[in-house]
Amino acid sequence: MKLLVTGGCGFIGSNFVLYMLESHPDVQIVNLDLLTYAGNLENLQDAAAYGDRHRFVRGDISDCDLVLSLTSEQPDAVINFAAESHVDRSIMDCARFVNTNVVGAQVLLDACREHGIGRFVQISTDEVYGSLGISDGPFTEGHHLAPNSPYAASKAAADLLVRAYHKTHGIDAVITRCSNNYGPYQFPEKLIPLMITNALQDKEMPVYGDGKNVRDWIHVVDHCRAIDRVLRNGRSGEVYNIGGNSELHNIDIVRHICSRLGKSECLIRFVKDRPGHDRRYAMEASKLRGELDWEPSISFEDGLNHTISWYIEHEAWWQRIRTGEYLTYYETWYGNR
Repeated sequence: MKLLVTGGCGFIGSNFVLYMLESHPDVQIVNLDLLTYAGNLENLQDAAAYGDRHRFVRGDISDCDLVLSLTSEQPDAVINFAAESHVDRSIMDCARFVNTNVVGAQVLLDACREHGIGRFVQISTDEVYGSLGISDGPFTEGHHLAPNSPYAASKAAADLLVRAYHKTHGIDAVITRCSNNYGPYQFPEKLIPLMITNALQDKEMPVYGDGKNVRDWIHVVDHCRAIDRVLRNGRSGEVYNIGGNSELHNIDIVRHICSRLGKSECLIRFVKDRPGHDRRYAMEASKLRGELDWEPSISFEDGLNHTISWYIEHEAWWQRIRTGEYLTYYETWYGNR
């Protein structure tokens, strides 16, 4: 199987690339990533062990000529991870989110149509559904889209484009919507790695509002396993929710990190809540379980403890991000080849 993976140097994308290379000896991957601030080629150092089964191309998914060139190589599928994904950044500057998340998806879809690509997988998010009340049932694939942040709105727009291209042009497309991921290589602006790395440096651990926002958490490897199932066996035109069955208050996660690292909760600082902050997400993934025989295999406690250990053992990785040194890795890597 030949895959074109976009955004394969980000957190989830790089984990997916490594998972597929390790799990499927017949898979070859072309990895297209622009290496914006959250794309880190260093995440894929281990891909070198797989030789020419992994090829990196630096570029923008909204670059029509480049995308057409790569899809002309006739990959069996395109998996679109490429996205601007940080809610706070979308509040400050929405334009980049529209360009990457919406226009980029349109360019990819047109290229798939042009070259008859066998399958298009759109990696989306639970945030397109909006917010749940504390007593509401979890999101199902039938829930209306009701995004509350510019980021979520851009992802919802892309999902609707994917649906339209499937209905109008017959593109073989599927959409996955996943709950909050955590695990190795997550950019340290996100909740879990931010709290871990700040605690390790005895820095304040900022928590929005009262810390009672609820998220459903899934380890990134379980997410990758689910995408693999959908890629191979998901029904064309369908949406598949992916969830970890681990609803937790943000503050409880932060307190666990303090306890695990032997740090005082005095480091926790409650800060002004961000605008439009969704109170609760929860995902109903019975469709995925029933149709594709998938279950999350990593408990949150085990996964979080492993993640904390990973960040302890890979301090040099996240310190290079903190200093900005990681942004030069591409030039260094190619200069030494």
